[in-house]
Amino acid sequence: MQSNSAMPAQTVPATARPARSRLRWTIIALSGAGLTIAYLDRSSLSVASTYMQHDLGFDQTTKGILLSSFFWTYAIFQLPSGWLLDRFGPRVIYPIAVVWWSLWTAATALTRGVGTLLICRLGLGIGEAPVQPANIKVVSAWFPRRERALASSLFDTGQQVGVALSVPVVTGLIAAFGWRTAFVVIGLTGMVWVIGWLKIYRSPQEHPKMSQAELDYIEGGDAAVPETGTPMRWLSLLRYPTVWGLVLGYICRSATGAFFLTWYPSYLVEDRGFTILQLGVFGSIPALLGVAATVAGGAFSDWLVRRGVPIARARKIPIISGMLLASTIALTTFVPGNVAVMVLLSVSNCAHSFAGAAILSLPAEVAPSSSVVGSVAGFQNFGSQIGNIISPILIGVFLTISGNSYTGPMLFAGAMAILGTLIYGFVVRIRPLNEGASPNTPAESRG
Repeated sequence: MQSNSAMPAQTVPATARPARSRLRWTIIALSGAGLTIAYLDRSSLSVASTYMQHDLGFDQTTKGILLSSFFWTYAIFQLPSGWLLDRFGPRVIYPIAVVWWSLWTAATALTRGVGTLLICRLGLGIGEAPVQPANIKVVSAWFPRRERALASSLFDTGQQVGVALSVPVVTGLIAAFGWRTAFVVIGLTGMVWVIGWLKIYRSPQEHPKMSQAELDYIEGGDAAVPETGTPMRWLSLLRYPTVWGLVLGYICRSATGAFFLTWYPSYLVEDRGFTILQLGVFGSIPALLGVAATVAGGAFSDWLVRRGVPIARARKIPIISGMLLASTIALTTFVPGNVAVMVLLSVSNCAHSFAGAAILSLPAEVAPSSSVVGSVAGFQNFGSQIGNIISPILIGVFLTISGNSYTGPMLFAGAMAILGTLIYGFVVRIRPLNEGASPNTPAESRG
């Protein structure tokens, strides 16, 4: 008789093997929801401003300053936000930020003039400063490299969804209840998100629903951002040309994209003759298409990584192609029909979005350790907000000087997209900042 010891080990049933959970996708969906609320809050003024001008009495130049003012504090607080996230983590900092910005959004309903509206926008900018560095930090902790661009694209869809929702939601609330009620309702949505975040979010190592198989998958193989590494002060990151490239490249990208966040509804109403109904129905088309483009860009970049394409090339291909195609926004000034204009705006916004996920994955790719991912992301997003500050003010000045002609703004947006393409192509090097470098010599300085 044959003994049981002779049975082969591979006959153990497959059901006995530990299943790998997919908790990381729930986490990134929650991060994306936070970004959706952030963009809904910040975009609400862009939609409501045309109707607020009558009540509060401000001209186009003042409107440009008000649309830009959010980004003043948003930019300044990027740098301490990155440090705070590296120090205390997203579980603590993210919900504090959402509560803060939700209160300032709701407080906009109480404004009685330009001064109080300006204060509310500055307060909103402080609160929203940690949102992108927090999401980038979440991705670096919860996803291996081969999924990082896709994960970044999924949370970044919150940007497009928030902008897309702002048009029908805000216009609908204004039509039904007035612009003051619109800001109160939008502000309350953030409080609901905070409850969900505190209930669900933990680090992968501390989450009670994390399976060991999923944790091994996240931490193993190509997780890419080591938990330990050479200590680096966040200001010392400025020694590296790549960090400056991340800042300057994002300035250009945001100078193009800021049009959709600020003057886009006014352009459709004031220059193209859209009614409030047409704005609500058709105005969200570029942003909705941008959702698909954002995911496609991230999925494409990660597909290249899995196919064995070097990580630098896999990230730069969608960045450079997307930035270059986004320059088509300049062509809108040469076409008379509204259908053609909406097509060009949709192409530009989709291309801009296609580049986004790969750009957002760069801090985790170049950070020498997880302890500075938030700081690198803070510097990168600081550049983003410089572009967001410059663009709406310049557009307002262009409009005032030219008698409300949008030719200058559109050409400016297209030129910045081309300049950004060159910066990402020739300045940014996608590898750990201190790879092969002595403590005093950045690797990039050696070619």
